Amino acid sequence: MKIFSDWGFSREGWRNNQRGEYWVVAQAILIVGFVVLPVYRPVNLPLDRFINLSIAALLGLAALVLLAKGLLDLGQQLTPLPYPKDNGQLVQTGVYSIVRHPVYSGLILAALSWAIFFVSLSHLVAAAILFVFLDAKASHEEGWLTQKYPDYADYRQQVRKLIPWLY
Repeated sequence: MKIFSDWGFSREGWRNNQRGEYWVVAQAILIVGFVVLPVYRPVNLPLDRFINLSIAALLGLAALVLLAKGLLDLGQQLTPLPYPKDNGQLVQTGVYSIVRHPVYSGLILAALSWAIFFVSLSHLVAAAILFVFLDAKASHEEGWLTQKYPDYADYRQQVRKLIPWLY
């Protein structure tokens, strides 16, 4: 399929993880695992359901904006692989001017929103695991981006990694 080769997937890559193919598989497994994870609600947890739903909705909306804008702003640079496209360019505009990995940020916020919506301790723990995984994946990806784009080091100093203005 042409779209997979356009994204950088190859038989050789699947054999030796040269472009981060195994990161993509692990991420897919984590996301599917998160969705099918049973809800564990602590008993007798005093919560205001309206406030809980409001926070979940705000986080969900922020997640949707980051995901959608991150994907749209990447345009032709889009690839699920952490390795940059061979003929790609560094994107530093749009949502990428406030966070370096908005798609990962959106996934983390979506997971957190889900955990809060369902008041699920198991999903809160899974969201933390997803955060740690995506942070590690982003760090690995940034090694390749730094090698490919000389101005990435400056961009990295100016824009936060996963949480706009914080981290």
